[in-house]
Amino acid sequence: MLHSEHRILTTHTGSLPRPPALTALYARRAAGESVDAAAIDAAGKAATRDVVRQQIAAGIDVGNNGEQMREAFFLYVRHRMSGFGGSWNRKPMADALRYPGFRAWGDSANRPSVSNRDGVPKAIGEVRYVDVAALQAECSEFRATLDEIGGGGFAEPFMTSPSPGIIAAALLNEYYDTFDAYLAALGEALRLEYETIVASGFLLQIDAPDLALERHVSYQDQPTSAFVEFVEHVVATINLALRNIPREKVRLHACWGNYEGPHDCDVDLAEILPAISRAKVGGWVLPFANPRHAHEYRCAANLPLDDGQVVVAGVIDPLTNFVEHPEVVADRIERVAQVVGDPRRVLAGTDCGFDTSAGRGRVAADVVWAKLAAMAEGARIASRRLGMG
Repeated sequence: MLHSEHRILTTHTGSLPRPPALTALYARRAAGESVDAAAIDAAGKAATRDVVRQQIAAGIDVGNNGEQMREAFFLYVRHRMSGFGGSWNRKPMADALRYPGFRAWGDSANRPSVSNRDGVPKAIGEVRYVDVAALQAECSEFRATLDEIGGGGFAEPFMTSPSPGIIAAALLNEYYDTFDAYLAALGEALRLEYETIVASGFLLQIDAPDLALERHVSYQDQPTSAFVEFVEHVVATINLALRNIPREKVRLHACWGNYEGPHDCDVDLAEILPAISRAKVGGWVLPFANPRHAHEYRCAANLPLDDGQVVVAGVIDPLTNFVEHPEVVADRIERVAQVVGDPRRVLAGTDCGFDTSAGRGRVAADVVWAKLAAMAEGARIASRRLGMG
């Protein structure tokens, strides 16, 4: 895992805007329509090439394939794993219940998209990873794109994969005797995906919004202690799934959900950080840009960084069409670097993805690239101020 040795490196959290035509194909398939698999594959490959070049042009150092060949950051597993079928609707988030006016406003959006809350599948059979070929094809396509670009590509490429906890929370268990058994099965299935990504030469990012989000979803009616126990269990499951992967090949992203909302039911980072920090990873990707959690950059002082571990600090909000001023970005980076105590252990990133479920992004595509370019410029400013290079 690269460090910011001579300047602050830039990255992001994974999902990037999908073209409208590709989004429409994913939305139709999610709605149960028959969609030509070849058409989705061709559109996904073309979109991958586009977002890789766009990232490089914006100044991203550690980039990915934008998750273009997936309809959502975790729902794609239903096409690669056995055991999923039927459908159910997730419980509304606690802050949405608290503000009915906000909920009505959010429900008014009418555009093709893939929901990760309504009509999602359930576990109705044994969960196993059965289609490694699809993952291998995704990895190969990303590698081919990088090879086409040549020496002007990323300093380090990464690919994402979901936490077993977010799948266990979102895709209702109707097969396993216990939640623990379901979580363990998911961890073992995802182990294959984790190992395949790393074996393909990519840094692995595990997307684990469950480690914060589920406090105000699945655990909204339970004490914080019960949620922390869930987090500890998920982290232990992740660690087991990573047993064959060197720590420096993995980073972990945790957040409170990629949606524009009140977020005043979010758990404090300080309450969950001790459990999250037990993950056997080389870096943590944490949100420090949004209005609800910007102050929590101070918690980075409590991360037990050792053996080269890093913090990817969220300095760009993926839920607003404001383009952050580079000076604002630089200020945010500097604050985290001061708390961590070593700017080489800090990378600049985004709070979350820009299109975690196809069509659900809140930021226009051209604004996304402007925001990433502003982050790159802010990182250059911060690097000078921090005396790097």
